[in-house]
Amino acid sequence: MSNPLLETVSLPAFDRIEPAHLMPALDAVLEDNTRLLDAVAAAEPDWETVVEPLEAAGDRLSRVWSPVSHLHAVRDSADLREVYEAALPKLSAYYSAYGQHQGLFEAYRRLAESPAFEGFEPERRSAVEHALRDFRLSGIDLPEPQRERFRAINARLSELSNRFSQHLLDATDAFELPVTEDRLAGLPESDRERARKAGVERKNNGPVITLDGPTYQAVMMHADDRELRREIYTAWTTRASDQGPHAGRFDNAPLMEEILELRQEQAALLGFGSWAERQLTGRMAGSVEEVLGFLRDLARRAKPQAEREFAELTAFARDELGLDELRAWDVGYASERLRQARYDISQEALRPYFPVDRVVEGLFAIVQRLFGIRVVEVQGWATWEPSVRTFEICGASAGEIQAGNAEGSEAVIGRFYLDLFARRHKQGGAWMDSYVGRRRTESGSQVPVAYLTCNFGGPSDDRPALLTHEEVTTLFHEFGHGIHHMLTQVEVASVAGINGVPWDAVELPSQFLENWCWHPESLALISGHHETGEPLPSAMLEKLLAAKNFQSAMGMVRQLEFGLFDFRLHGEYRSAESGQIRRILDEVREEVAVVRPPAENRFETGFGHIFSGGYAAGYYSYMWAEVLSADAFSRFEEEGIFAASAGADFLHAILERGGSESPAELFRRFRGRDPQVTALLRHSGIDSEATAG
Repeated sequence: MSNPLLETVSLPAFDRIEPAHLMPALDAVLEDNTRLLDAVAAAEPDWETVVEPLEAAGDRLSRVWSPVSHLHAVRDSADLREVYEAALPKLSAYYSAYGQHQGLFEAYRRLAESPAFEGFEPERRSAVEHALRDFRLSGIDLPEPQRERFRAINARLSELSNRFSQHLLDATDAFELPVTEDRLAGLPESDRERARKAGVERKNNGPVITLDGPTYQAVMMHADDRELRREIYTAWTTRASDQGPHAGRFDNAPLMEEILELRQEQAALLGFGSWAERQLTGRMAGSVEEVLGFLRDLARRAKPQAEREFAELTAFARDELGLDELRAWDVGYASERLRQARYDISQEALRPYFPVDRVVEGLFAIVQRLFGIRVVEVQGWATWEPSVRTFEICGASAGEIQAGNAEGSEAVIGRFYLDLFARRHKQGGAWMDSYVGRRRTESGSQVPVAYLTCNFGGPSDDRPALLTHEEVTTLFHEFGHGIHHMLTQVEVASVAGINGVPWDAVELPSQFLENWCWHPESLALISGHHETGEPLPSAMLEKLLAAKNFQSAMGMVRQLEFGLFDFRLHGEYRSAESGQIRRILDEVREEVAVVRPPAENRFETGFGHIFSGGYAAGYYSYMWAEVLSADAFSRFEEEGIFAASAGADFLHAILERGGSESPAELFRRFRGRDPQVTALLRHSGIDSEATAG
C-alpha cells in the first residue's frame, strides 16, 4: 500500500492521509536522515556538501510531519492523537541528536572558517551563523552526562507542551450549557442560530452554549442575562484548571510547574541565568533589562489613560446599566454599550458590511496594489474540510526579479490553504503555519506552501459568513504572516520567509497589514452589504474611525500584562519556591492592570502562547513588533496608503529578505532610520508626553 506521506508532491494528499501512515513514513525518513547526518559530517565541508543536503533532509521531514501536525490542530481525533503523541519522542530524539552531532558542528565551524565563507552572500552567511548558534543552544559544548540530561529535558518538554494543548482543547470541547431561548436575549440572531446548531450537534432539545471563540465573544459582549455572562466567563477563564465546571479534570497547573522547572534547568545547563536570558539569544532585544524597561515604559505611558477609560466605563455601567459593581464578566457587555452610546456604532452593526467573500477579495486587491502580486483561487486540491479554500499567489518570477524586470512573466510564487471557521475538534485562535518553504532545488525554486487558520463563525442557511471588524483585522494579521512566508526571494531554507526571523520581529508584517483595515480607501475594497452590495455608508465609516481608539489604552495594558507576566515568569522562576506563578501574575496585575479578575480566574492555565505555542519569554514580541509596524506604516501615511514606491520598498526590504539579515538593518533600509515609538502611541491615541511620567 502506498504511503501518501512519502510521495514527493507539491501539496499534501489530505484526502488520503490516515493516522496509520504517520509512523511508517516518519521512521523511514528519520532513518534516512540520521544516516545522512553522519555522511555530511564526514564530507569535506563546503556549501554543497553540508548545507544543501541538510536542507533537503529537513524538507523531507517537513513533508511527513507538517500535514499530520496540521490535522492534529484542525481535525483532531482519538486515532490521530494517539499516533501524534507516539511520534513526539522520536522527533525530539532526532532533533536532539542533530543539535548535539559533533561532526555536523565541526563541519559548520570549518565552513565558517573557510576562505569561501567571506564571499558568501548574506543569506548563506546567516544560515551558517544561525546553525552554529543553534548547535550551542542545543548543548553541543556540554560534557556527555549533561548532554544526555539536556536530551531528556527536550523529550519531556515536547510531551508536556503537547499535553498542555490537549488539556486546553479537551476542556474547551467538554463544556456545554443547555439554555432556554429567553437566556439568549441580546445575542445577535447569527449567534442564537449557532447555539441552536450546537444543541443539534450535541443532541440537546434546545440551544447549547459552548466555548468556541465566536460564541464566547458573543456572550461576553451581548448577552443581557448577567448570570449567563458569569457562567460562561467562569467556564472560559477556568479551562484546564483546578477551578470551574470541570475543576481538576484537565488541570494544566502541574504541567506548567514542570515546564518552567525544566526550562530553567536547561537554561542553567547552557550557562544562562534564566530561560528569558536564553531566549534573547539572536533577538532584536539585547537584554532582560531592555525588555522589562520597554514594557514598563509603555505601561507608564498607557496606564493613566487606561485608568481614566475604566473609570468612565464604571460610571456608565452604574448610571446607565444599573451595575453598581462592574465585574469582569460585565466589562465586555458594558464596553459594547458604551461604544454604542458614544459613537452609535457596534461590531454587530458593522457585520453585515463584511461578508467573508468580500473581505477576502478586498484583501487580495489590497496586496496586489501594494506588492504587485495576484492571488487566484484554485480548485482540485485535497483539503481536510469542505469549507477550506485554496489559492495561489502569482508574481514576477525569480529570474525576472533578478534581471530587474518586474513587468516580466508571471510565476506561481506561493500557495496557501484558507480555513476560516470554528468547529469542534479544532484548536481555537488564529495562526499561520507552513508545509514547505522556499529553497533552491535541482529543478528550480521550491514554491512555499502555507496554512492560514482562523476561528470565525460560519455561514447559516440563509446568509453568508459575516465578520466583525475585529475579525477582519485578525484575517489581515494572519495573511501578513502568510505573505512574509510566501513572498520571500531567499532560496536558503533556514533563513527564507519566516525562518530565521528573530521572534521579536516576526510579528512586523502581520501587524503592519492590519493598518489597511482602518482607512477609507482600503475599507471600500473590503466592505459591501451582503444583501445589496451597498458600500459601508459614510456615516458608519466616520463612526468606525472615530471609535478606533475606544479603550485603546485598556487594550494596551492588557497586552502588557501578558508580556510582563510571561517575561518575569521566565526570568524569575525558581523550582524551590511554591506559588510563584500566581504571585508573579498578581504582582504584574497590581503594576499594570486596570481590570482585576476574580480569585477563581485561572487565565494562566489557558495561556497556550507561552506553554505550548513557542512564545515563552517572547510574548513581549507583539508590543515590540507593534512599534516597528506602526512606524513602518507611518511612511504610507506620509506618502499615501497605496504609494507604489513604499509598497515596493517594504516588499524588497522586509518581505523578500526573510531571516537572511538583521531585522534592525532591514527596517533601516525601509524606513531610513531606527524605529521610533511615537507612531504607535499616536495610532493608539495615547499622549506620549503627558503620560510618560
